[in-house]
Amino acid sequence: MAVRAVRGAVQLERDEAGHMDEQVGALLTAVLERNGLTTDDLISIWFTATPDLHSDFPAAAARKLGIVDVPLICAQELDIEGAMPRVVRILAHIESDRPRADISHVYLGAAAALRKDIAQ
Repeated sequence: MAVRAVRGAVQLERDEAGHMDEQVGALLTAVLERNGLTTDDLISIWFTATPDLHSDFPAAAARKLGIVDVPLICAQELDIEGAMPRVVRILAHIESDRPRADISHVYLGAAAALRKDIAQ
């Protein structure tokens, strides 16, 4: 079994904890489903949030999904002028037999514009 990394992002419509839980939960669910993963395949997840998000930790959404024994960490994204606002990004380290080229990176909604080359 190889260690792989999968990326993803979602843009929130507003900075509210419930909305963040919903959108980050949808992102994590899509990453798991599109890559045929279970929580046992997760090694760790890094979350970043743009500086305009203050309502909650994105990792809290993972805990609410039942991802409770996987190391999670949150950090603030760089504050770059003109960058897309209200974005949560993930970098998940996983165990998978899939070749690197077959890993599905997930960019939901408007966040698809961040990586047009790999967004699903």
